[in-house]
Amino acid sequence: MDWQPDQQGLQQVLQLLKDSQSPNTATQRIVQDKLKQLNQFPDFNNYLIFVLTRLKTEDEPTRSLSGLILKNNVKAHYQSFPPPVADFIKQECLNNLGDASSLIRATIGILITTIASKGELQMWPELLPQLCNLLNSEDYNTCEGAFGALQKICEDSSELLDSDALNRPLNIMIPKFLQFFKHCSPKIRSHAIACVNQFIMDRAQALMDNIDTFIEHLFALAVDDDPEVRKNVCRALVMLLEVRIDRLIPHMHSIIQYMLQRTQDHDENVALEACEFWLTLAEQPICKEVLASHLVQLIPILVNGMKYSEIDIILLKGDVEEDEAVPDSEQDIKPRFHKSRTVTLPHEAERPDGSEDTEDDDDDDALSDWNLRKCSAAALDVLANVFREELLPHLLPLLKGLLFHPEWVVKESGILVLGAIAEGCMQGMVPYLPELIPHLIQCLSDKKALVRSIACWTLSRYAHWVVSQPPDMHLKPLMTELLKRILDGNKRVQEAACSAFATLEEEACTELVPYLSYILDTLVFAFGKYQHKNLLILYDAIGTLADSVGHHLNQPEYIQKLMPPLIQKWNELKDEDKDLFPLLECLSSVATALQSGFLPYCEPVYQRCVTLVQKTLAQAMMYTQHPEQYEAPDKDFMIVALDLLSGLAEGLGGHVEQLVARSNIMTLLFQCMQDSMPEVRQSSFALLGDLTKACFIHVKPCIAEFMPILGTNLNPEFISVCNNATWAIGEICMQMGAEMQPYVQMVLNNLVEIINRPNTPKTLLENTAITIGRLGYVCPQEVAPMLQQFIRPWCTSLRNIRDNEEKDSAFRGICMMIGVNPGGVVQDFIFFCDAVASWVSPKDDLRDMFYKILHGFKDQVGEENWQQFSEQFPPLLKERLAAFYGV
Repeated sequence: MDWQPDQQGLQQVLQLLKDSQSPNTATQRIVQDKLKQLNQFPDFNNYLIFVLTRLKTEDEPTRSLSGLILKNNVKAHYQSFPPPVADFIKQECLNNLGDASSLIRATIGILITTIASKGELQMWPELLPQLCNLLNSEDYNTCEGAFGALQKICEDSSELLDSDALNRPLNIMIPKFLQFFKHCSPKIRSHAIACVNQFIMDRAQALMDNIDTFIEHLFALAVDDDPEVRKNVCRALVMLLEVRIDRLIPHMHSIIQYMLQRTQDHDENVALEACEFWLTLAEQPICKEVLASHLVQLIPILVNGMKYSEIDIILLKGDVEEDEAVPDSEQDIKPRFHKSRTVTLPHEAERPDGSEDTEDDDDDDALSDWNLRKCSAAALDVLANVFREELLPHLLPLLKGLLFHPEWVVKESGILVLGAIAEGCMQGMVPYLPELIPHLIQCLSDKKALVRSIACWTLSRYAHWVVSQPPDMHLKPLMTELLKRILDGNKRVQEAACSAFATLEEEACTELVPYLSYILDTLVFAFGKYQHKNLLILYDAIGTLADSVGHHLNQPEYIQKLMPPLIQKWNELKDEDKDLFPLLECLSSVATALQSGFLPYCEPVYQRCVTLVQKTLAQAMMYTQHPEQYEAPDKDFMIVALDLLSGLAEGLGGHVEQLVARSNIMTLLFQCMQDSMPEVRQSSFALLGDLTKACFIHVKPCIAEFMPILGTNLNPEFISVCNNATWAIGEICMQMGAEMQPYVQMVLNNLVEIINRPNTPKTLLENTAITIGRLGYVCPQEVAPMLQQFIRPWCTSLRNIRDNEEKDSAFRGICMMIGVNPGGVVQDFIFFCDAVASWVSPKDDLRDMFYKILHGFKDQVGEENWQQFSEQFPPLLKERLAAFYGV
């Protein structure tokens, strides 16, 4: 006998469903409490499914809501449903997938998928066969309902469906889906493609066995009238390009022709899917060869797609010119992530590397959803990197018309095009820049805010070239105009100008020193004018300025301008406020730049950082002991605080000693170094190294406790943690001297293992080499026996490092170890010669050490053997050794 509801109970449930649609918060609270009570009754869920599937007299929103409440119950505690209840729900779902209402069909589909995802695909063996059976129904609603449920299952459980756990149902399902590509209903065709599409990226075997049929069927649907079908066809082709390009190559010419049409589809969703094709194709090795002849068609299409649509302009409030007085709504502000401190060494010929710039081809955050404009710009950017100058003949004729166009929307898209190609076509653009840059600088004062903001971004993409010219030519006018834009009346322009200025600072570095007073006046003025979101970007611009000009900032008049507003913000913010992150990062850069100039401000800043670390540790402890009573802390507070303490120690040097003496930072550091979160450990080791350099007297008493922790963290699985721990050990060596001896064995084997690991990142190799050298410098007897196991990678990883203190101490260590164990270097002596030649001007006593080793080796092997040996040297190495060391 089927389960039947009690009428009174049914009325109660219906009343509850009606109440829960009320906008009144008090009513909502009562509903929530009532739901909690009703969930005590096992058959409450029967009532919910009954309303969804049987009460066809009720209105659809109420029935659907009943299903959604049931779905949440399934999610929360399906395991505890009594078997008769679970069976009733499953049966009702399968029997009613053909409901007349598409909303109810979709709700039942969601419910089926939720049950399936609770591990029930295995426990509900009849589900997939029955759904596949329902596809054959003559009744459209049943077929569509079953397909809707199958599509959701394919999305949620694609891996499971392609596994032995279920006897590989895909072998039946994929051929079945392919039959429906030719169905007369566009909705069903669309479901069928969407189902198969779920299995492309994982290269499901059942799909690979039918790949040619699949591609044939896709081609047959290429000109389908339904936009949803066309969108799924485009999506399939984009994914196939990534995983089965071999099957597409024979048809590539016609696929490209098809995608050129679809990228101009009047349905923007289809155009967007098609535009992804160019992004994906650009990453394939065959891109150049198959696309070159089509550029003449493709480039104008992409450029055309880069205009704002009318909807974009409405959403972006493109007609609102002044909004600086309007406060930001909190959801406008994206969460920020703090990038923990990593210790790196200076390299030869260092130019600021732009590769970590956010590769965002635009700054429409309000539309941070991906759209045709962004996709077209991104595609043009990657294609510029593939084709380089070859792109320009197709672009330049278009650009002139765009950049000087009377309609602002067209002009704006031209400026975006110019920015998008900056990286790939830089060489080819250079002849035009002397004319273009002044035009762009003029666009910074355009009357449309969206033109001003895109001009900021595009100019920042050419900052490197601007800085390479005499400063009065372009740098000065650009800087002057950008600083005006930082004070623009429009918030989007302020944001774009601040970001562009930060990029300019990184490129110009000390070139900005003559203008510091003027720059600081502007940035400080912006403090009083900015709303919440742009304030966070302003902190970044100030921090970058400090990083770029360094100690030049340490002038009383500059400190007077900059510090009061920063400290005022610092005092306004509470310890729980996430705005502290960017402010702490900014202060860390400022403290490092100002050095002793930061002394008057350091005490309250230091104290607060220690408090933040202490609070976070305490909260973490409470949470570990009573997870049900306390919330887990946000450890970012502690990470950012540790990094600012590092900045203080680095900037203030010995002056930090009294602050450390009056605080319990060493005890806190001991806990942080053992935290479960890698980023916390990473920042603690950076701070340990900086404190070792600044005030070792407070670190030394802890060494016996700290060293074993450092040793266990020499684990390259966590690159940055391992890197900072390695660096800290090296700094400790330099302070401990021969007293390091008891700890050598704790760390040496791990370091030698890391330096010999393939694919280890360069930074980690360099720091490991420096630390091995320093260990050998203070304890040569202990380290020298291992010389042969690390000398070759040691030499190759340090040859590109600039002359500096760290390199100096490491090479002294190597020389001392060679003295103890000359045999260890014999087989790899050519690598040692090469590393020695990488020094530009070693100190005299270090040069003598090199001289003795080189001549000692030469005397030992004899003139004739040395001649043969040095024949292998590259000419440059030969010259340098002869000139500097007379060998």
